[in-house]
Amino acid sequence: MLDEITSLGTWLTKVASRLCLNVLSSARARRETYVGEWIPEPLPEPTEWIIGRSDGSSVDPADRVTLDESVNMAFLVVLESMTPAERVAFILHDVFRYPSGEVAEIVGRTPAACRQLAASARRRIRSAQVPAAAPSRHARIVRDVKRAWEAKDIDALVALLDPSATVIADGGGLVRTVLHPVEGAERIMRSLLLLGERFRDQTILERTVNGQPGLIAQQNGVTTSVYAFEIVGDRIRRIWAVRNPDKLLPWTVRLADPA
Repeated sequence: MLDEITSLGTWLTKVASRLCLNVLSSARARRETYVGEWIPEPLPEPTEWIIGRSDGSSVDPADRVTLDESVNMAFLVVLESMTPAERVAFILHDVFRYPSGEVAEIVGRTPAACRQLAASARRRIRSAQVPAAAPSRHARIVRDVKRAWEAKDIDALVALLDPSATVIADGGGLVRTVLHPVEGAERIMRSLLLLGERFRDQTILERTVNGQPGLIAQQNGVTTSVYAFEIVGDRIRRIWAVRNPDKLLPWTVRLADPA
């Protein structure tokens, strides 16, 4: 069989892409029975923007934050909204610049169909794009959220939210959380007040979540929630709250505060 392979790189791409198609299709089927909202697994970073440089010197959060479009939560959520074929066609064609003919062979569609899949994916991404806040502003607003939450300053929290803000939570059916998106600053604050007592003994920490400043909640050193934010201007437009413990294991292992 190996003698028939004329290009190892092309062969590996084809195999990996078809495996990805199978995995994505299987994951999509599983999420049809998922309890509540499904949010992509939050990604930690090895070095945290709140900790500083490895030599112990201080660091401005704006210098640590890398708004990498390939990992930020908003982009991953859009990717997850695509069909498996759309996602693979988009990644191969738009990211890796594979010609439509090769993408068609991998995906099992015609070149014209693959062009349509990639175009559909681009439309999804464009429709979801919003003007991102500057890194330093994003970091400042997240820090303001932490301070207001710890001080139980409801007015300050409301001031940080866009009037049409949305909170999406993912507990996976394993922990208690809201099962549907909470929309509107006032409704969000009512939900936070109801949850406030439950989170009373938890510690809120600043962490990099999917390449951007975010927050985590820990109890007895175990991460119980990870929060990612979409910020437009000076207001929070969207909050993703991941509480599914199966998605939080790396955060407890890797993000314990240094001794």
